[in-house]
Amino acid sequence: MNKQEFLSRLKDKLPANEDTQERLSFYSEMIDDRQEEGMSEEEAVAQIGSVESVLSQILSEIPLSKLVKERVKPKRALKAWEIVLIVLTSPVWISLLIAAFIIMISAYIVIWSLLISLWSIEVIFTFGSVYIAVYAVVFIAQSRFLQCTAYLGASAALVGISILMFFVCKGAFKAAIMLTKKVAEGTKLIFIRKKAAK
Repeated sequence: MNKQEFLSRLKDKLPANEDTQERLSFYSEMIDDRQEEGMSEEEAVAQIGSVESVLSQILSEIPLSKLVKERVKPKRALKAWEIVLIVLTSPVWISLLIAAFIIMISAYIVIWSLLISLWSIEVIFTFGSVYIAVYAVVFIAQSRFLQCTAYLGASAALVGISILMFFVCKGAFKAAIMLTKKVAEGTKLIFIRKKAAK
């Protein structure tokens, strides 16, 4: 892909505002700099990345509130019948918006509650293994070697489970962060696509 195709595809997917031209100029200069270093135009474009990856990076930097504000801002004055229609239908669309917002917030609360629960289980297994190991030392002091062996075995099992749980918790945490980013990017793309469609 050459520079013009890359910039053209990127421009088509970005929201039409004053920041878009700055971003296009930035990537144009980046390609030019790489060409000055001896790369061909196609190599310079390939090193920057795909249009989708660049778009994803740009979207992560644009606040959602800015996109919403640009999208909601009317392009012309509303007519009287449009205002009446908006007011009359407001009980329906406001209720639907509130319900959608509550469902999204509830989903995030459930996801993050599950993560907190997983980390709590991890902490319990970790401290449990330490507690049982300390108790095994008490059995050694009392010359109760059979109980000591059982407690040391249980402690070792809990250490193993806690190590396994740590990696499970870490993976779940990364997945939740990625899901959050993807939802935010998807929401931003919805506003950009609606804008581009007009």
